[in-house]
Amino acid sequence: MSEGSKGSSLAFGQVVIGPPGSGKTTYCHGMQEFMGRLGRKVTVVNLDPANETMPYQCSVDIAELITLPDVMDSLKLGPNGGLIYCMEYLEANFDWLQEKLAAFKGHYYLFDCPGQVELYTHHDALKNIFAHLVKWNFRLAAVHLVDSHYCTDPGKFISVLCTSLSTMLHVELPHVNVLSKMDLIEQYGKLAFNLDYYTEVLDLSYLVDHLASDPFFRNYRRLNEKLVEVIEDYSLVSFVPLNVQDKQSMRQVMQAVDKANGYSFGEQEHRSLEALMSAAVGADFHFTSTLAVQERYVQSQDKAVEEEVMDL
Repeated sequence: MSEGSKGSSLAFGQVVIGPPGSGKTTYCHGMQEFMGRLGRKVTVVNLDPANETMPYQCSVDIAELITLPDVMDSLKLGPNGGLIYCMEYLEANFDWLQEKLAAFKGHYYLFDCPGQVELYTHHDALKNIFAHLVKWNFRLAAVHLVDSHYCTDPGKFISVLCTSLSTMLHVELPHVNVLSKMDLIEQYGKLAFNLDYYTEVLDLSYLVDHLASDPFFRNYRRLNEKLVEVIEDYSLVSFVPLNVQDKQSMRQVMQAVDKANGYSFGEQEHRSLEALMSAAVGADFHFTSTLAVQERYVQSQDKAVEEEVMDL
């Protein structure tokens, strides 16, 4: 532990990560409002130098330090190279972030991070920034958002599983994987299996068999089998379904994250039997939430079939 962290109080928060378009900013906005109604003092920190429009109330903005357009113009870099430079610059100027966060002592922090996958799978800048925060007595959980429409394509879902596993191993924080935009999943087509198959990442051999029906993927069956073996050997990846518009869904995600970063048992949380039990049976809540989403999905599919029959 560093000298600066000795004697300082704990701070809890989430680092919201994931690929572009997965809903990170929308999640931060929704979680800020949801937690605010529960009485938590929430501070949102924008760490995305390319984020110009923020629907949430932003307390700390990396744009005060550096912006992606300025880096691209001055250094003649593309978007990916520019984002990497911005994160390295933030790491080199961590004292700026530390000073900004100190003004919100006692708050719960949401860090809205950039949407470049390489930053979470093998580049070290953000990982080092998170490590600095942990040394400064932050108790963080990584919330990794993945668009739920990938479930409708077995090949893409295997890719998502590999990316999620790589991110979990590289970031080195307590981790919650989230399938976002569950309210839109029926628009992307019918799922090959029940939703709990994807959230719990059950026997993936069925997914390989399903892929084999595609002439293109049939040629890569052996490769897919080996990728699936790696995922199952680690046995780390599972998902919590999320619909930001649904309060119960937001509650399930919040409970999963509170367990991951320890907030459920922190000094801010009442030590009541109800609070302890709700944390202890989080898996049951998660399962119930998945069933509810699955039921809505099946109902929408049945309605679509009825409409097709009527048209005939």
